[in-house]
Amino acid sequence: MPRALLALLMLVALPLWAAEPKDLTWQEMIPPDAPAEVPNMTPLHDLSQMSSALESAPAAKQDLPNAPVVKSLDGKKIRLPGYIVPLEVSEEGRTTEFLLVPYFGACIHVPPPPSNQIVHVKSEVGVKLDELYQPYWIEGSLQVKASSSELADAGYQMNADKIYVYELPE
Repeated sequence: MPRALLALLMLVALPLWAAEPKDLTWQEMIPPDAPAEVPNMTPLHDLSQMSSALESAPAAKQDLPNAPVVKSLDGKKIRLPGYIVPLEVSEEGRTTEFLLVPYFGACIHVPPPPSNQIVHVKSEVGVKLDELYQPYWIEGSLQVKASSSELADAGYQMNADKIYVYELPE
């Protein structure tokens, strides 16, 4: 009887373990054979002037709005860290639709990254953003599907299952 119970537990636990999201890096979202992408970003060395520089600069144009994507990522359950650029905020002040980008300031007066470095995310619950420079983990099933917003074109989409603050491992 104990072996049968153990076998049954293994059958039940294996699919749960398999459903854990894979940690994805931004580099893995670029096909290995894609041409090198050099962001057209002017470095800002004096961080004390960042907010005034961002507010006064004109909106930047995206360099590669149709960058190649990794089709094999379609439907994969992933976890990806990044910065949130709000597109929609609920009446409760929660961001329910946003662009997830690999670096702070992307799409806000800094040239948006190539489309294969942007994920258009939707969330029913949303997230209350206290500070835009806070990175987050986003978990969900990734879709290789282009979308456009007034800020940038995205090569990927996701319905977020979980959104939580990114913290460096100790």
